[in-house]
Amino acid sequence: MDLDLDVDDCDQMWTLILRVHYGLTACTEGQSHGYGTTLITLPVDVELTDIFHCLNITILTGMDVNCGNYLQKHTKSAVQQKKLPEYEIDRALHNLFSVRMRLGLFNGDPKTQPFGNIGADNVCSPAHQVLALRAAQDGIVLLKNSGKRLPLPQSKSISLAVIGPNANSAQTLLGNYAGPPCRSITPLQALQNYVKNTVYHPGCDTVACSSASIDKAVDIAKGVDHVVLIMGLDQTQEREDHDRLDLLLPGKQQELITSVAKAAKKPVVLVLLCGGPVDISFAKSDHNIGSILWAGYPGEVGGIALAEIIFGDHNPGGRLPITWYPHDFVKVAMTDMRMRSESTSGYPGRTYRFYEGQKVFEFGYGLSYSKYSYKFNCVTHKKLYLNATSTLKMMENQDVAAYQPVSELGTEFCDTRKFTVTVGVKNHGEMAGKHPVLLFVKHSKNKNGRPLKQLVGFQSVILNAKEKAEIDFELNPCQHLSMANEDGLMVMEEGTHFLVVGDEEYPISIVV
Repeated sequence: MDLDLDVDDCDQMWTLILRVHYGLTACTEGQSHGYGTTLITLPVDVELTDIFHCLNITILTGMDVNCGNYLQKHTKSAVQQKKLPEYEIDRALHNLFSVRMRLGLFNGDPKTQPFGNIGADNVCSPAHQVLALRAAQDGIVLLKNSGKRLPLPQSKSISLAVIGPNANSAQTLLGNYAGPPCRSITPLQALQNYVKNTVYHPGCDTVACSSASIDKAVDIAKGVDHVVLIMGLDQTQEREDHDRLDLLLPGKQQELITSVAKAAKKPVVLVLLCGGPVDISFAKSDHNIGSILWAGYPGEVGGIALAEIIFGDHNPGGRLPITWYPHDFVKVAMTDMRMRSESTSGYPGRTYRFYEGQKVFEFGYGLSYSKYSYKFNCVTHKKLYLNATSTLKMMENQDVAAYQPVSELGTEFCDTRKFTVTVGVKNHGEMAGKHPVLLFVKHSKNKNGRPLKQLVGFQSVILNAKEKAEIDFELNPCQHLSMANEDGLMVMEEGTHFLVVGDEEYPISIVV
């Protein structure tokens, strides 16, 4: 939120969202560096010289504690100089100590409490390790699989080259904010469990890849049946308090990939370990790169999950949680947080809901070894009627539909108009798979600031080969068929909306 927002309104909004809507009874936490916090984003053209003013705004906005020493340094002086009311400190302390009491921190010796003796046996239990593997499997996204390059054959006679700076790094799998792993198995080690005749080379000196052994990697690639390149980023390239300046693979990674792919006997498999998106448009269009897998930072058993997917013991089904923008997107000022695009200035917008520029991969994208089909089997409401009241806004502009504020429709209206959408899903492949079904809504006219589409529900279904099933989604029209207008007001617009699953669409009409 910008600094020019009325503090009272901001306080009420923050309290309403967290305390009332979400029922949060814990404390709220923010981070601060200098004069800014994660709850208050200062415009770059504002010079804030009064640190007490900034502190006052953040606490009044509802922040109880900050991750850092900003409040520790300045709160006492702010109270002494009457820049901050003492009762606001009391409120924050009330929230903080309420949480500590709920955690039992004042109940005596911690070792005598129910969770006072948790050790490695509890953390690394078989159930937890199974969950870690499932999470890694579910999160890996198959981005390309030309000619069904994957899965690779499980044969004792094949040879494999594993090349890349992330291939033999257990630490990279963890990302950050991770405790000590229960076990450390690198992608290389996991792949070696499938192919004994495996040759490894890092290809680069580090992930930054300022120096690359391209000739050596090319020679290795020429002499094996299959090549897996494990590239991407690590915490030296992206982490908290260390942003990337571009969306490209660092250093000579791209040159290494294309050179090895060109020399290999068969199209190579490219694996990316990275948290944020990378512009790999070159790899999408390179016929020498048969398959691309994005694993994020999949955790301690991520190497096992990758190997199982590469050799067909697990059918990938992950979907991208973010839009992968092209490298040119870095030209958009990061301080310009407008969501909607603006054609006059060439501003492309942000997020899958409004971004109208070129995409490397879109939000929700992900392939599988199976082909799935969808069908809208039943929709209990095909038309939704709004009562024509004096507050209905009729527009002369044909691109702007008549609308009615959601707040004026009432809770009873919204609850009684809920409807069920039943989607049939079929696995046409030869492998069982866990498949996420994403339900979107879009307006028939995506002009006038309307979202291009909006995710309104998702569920995963496990289907055996050739099996089919049904999934039910319950939609609330006031929540799922509404949009925020230019004034920030949630409104229901007259006209045709479409439910969208994959390539299937189903029309829903809102009628006055």
